[in-house]
Amino acid sequence: MIFVNILSYILVLLGAVNWGLFGIFDFNLVSEIFMGPRSVGSIIVYVLITLAAIWLIISPMITNGALRLQKEKKSERTATQHE
Repeated sequence: MIFVNILSYILVLLGAVNWGLFGIFDFNLVSEIFMGPRSVGSIIVYVLITLAAIWLIISPMITNGALRLQKEKKSERTATQHE
């Protein structure tokens, strides 16, 4: 799940940068890379960015409010209790 969270962040940031470029310079990075805003590649990227954003909204609800980006480390207290 950590990998999906990080990948989702990267995709949402890509979407934000694309919107920023479009708003400031009227330049659509995704459509420029894939030769058009309605090309198959562009549509796939847009759908992936949308799914990533939905995941970042839903994921904390599934994990009781925590969006994990790294593995949890065992605390010293937990380690000493097991000894």
